[in-house]
Amino acid sequence: MTVHSTIVHAAVHIPEGRQSVAAVEDRFRAGSPAVPLARGVLQRMYGLAERTVADDLEQPSDLAAHAARRLCDDTGTDPADIDLLLYAGILADMEEPATAHVVADKLGLGCPVFDLKNACNGVLNALEVADAFIRGGRYRRVLVTTAEVSTRESRWQVEDPADLATALPSLSTGDMGSALLVEAGERPGILGSRFFANSWGWRAATLPNPYAQHRRLGHLRIDSAQLVGSFDGLPGKVRGALRELGLSGDDLDLVCVHQPSVPFTKVVCDWVGVDPGRVLATFPTHGNVATNTIPLQLAAALDAGRLRRGDLVGMFGFASGASAGVVVARW
Repeated sequence: MTVHSTIVHAAVHIPEGRQSVAAVEDRFRAGSPAVPLARGVLQRMYGLAERTVADDLEQPSDLAAHAARRLCDDTGTDPADIDLLLYAGILADMEEPATAHVVADKLGLGCPVFDLKNACNGVLNALEVADAFIRGGRYRRVLVTTAEVSTRESRWQVEDPADLATALPSLSTGDMGSALLVEAGERPGILGSRFFANSWGWRAATLPNPYAQHRRLGHLRIDSAQLVGSFDGLPGKVRGALRELGLSGDDLDLVCVHQPSVPFTKVVCDWVGVDPGRVLATFPTHGNVATNTIPLQLAAALDAGRLRRGDLVGMFGFASGASAGVVVARW
């Protein structure tokens, strides 16, 4: 019997904390009095209304574990039946050990675990890995988890007005945890995945490891124009990959794209050839939740009745590095 992998469910943990765009701007002005910031600039530039903020005491592993527990409750899954746990977040509890161990401990799991990281495309890559493991017969039930506490990387103190443009994206991030369950089955679920990279573009968006160069602090720096330029040629490859799978954007019942801002969401939709009106907008009321963006759209679609078993789902990611990818699945 041919073994296939299927995404069984998606769940998210959305922190109760909220920070309005006005509050974000006011805090920045207080911390950077020498740098002028026009009122409403984050709304106009990014489309942000408010962002989600985790409690100060919660770590990425906490948010990921909250989402995983919700997923297990929703699906009636016994944690003891999970064969592998992956953690795909950008931010981690610590450098060593893998945050996947911390998540597994909080869930009471005894299965193998490891971290998998590729900026905002981490979850899509984790789905690719889970699919390969399941189809290869190595595991039958894989739990993909992720979480971000990106608001803690907000750059509140900028001394040089010339640095404002690279600091603004850090003010539009949001915190969240997510989980996806991938299982073996007889029915084709994940139909294909393709990934591409322009690694020469890695300098466009960076969050340095403070220990690597003996610095005590690092900060998130994003050159938006340079980042868009780093995707040169990748949109065409993603569209070509969709054609290789025998599909077009019109064939998809649900389209999920990475959403670092409202304008960039529209750009990505144009790149992959889909109508932006078909995408569930998550950025305005959550911010850029990074690796959580695709799971959030899946969970929101399930809650709204826009995703049903048998639907064809296209998941598209463009992340710093730069990398691009597409995962197509029959739900």
